[in-house]
Amino acid sequence: MCLAIPAKVIEKSDDGMLKATVGNGPTCLTVSGILLPEEVEIGDYIIIHAGFAMHKMEKTEAEESLRLFRELAQATGQEATF
Repeated sequence: MCLAIPAKVIEKSDDGMLKATVGNGPTCLTVSGILLPEEVEIGDYIIIHAGFAMHKMEKTEAEESLRLFRELAQATGQEATF
């Protein structure tokens, strides 16, 4: 099973690469935005899978997904760093 992680875009480059942070933690990823069907801006939330931004999502949806991932981590005794 694969999980797609929501992240907030913090930087864009002319070559289609995006830099995004996952939650409030230290995780910062550089991913390709080439598969996105829509334009994203700094501050937008995206779904990341396998190094690619796959979908733009609403802030409330992203925050809810991250909250659920944190709950799952806590329930299984894992530390959520995002």
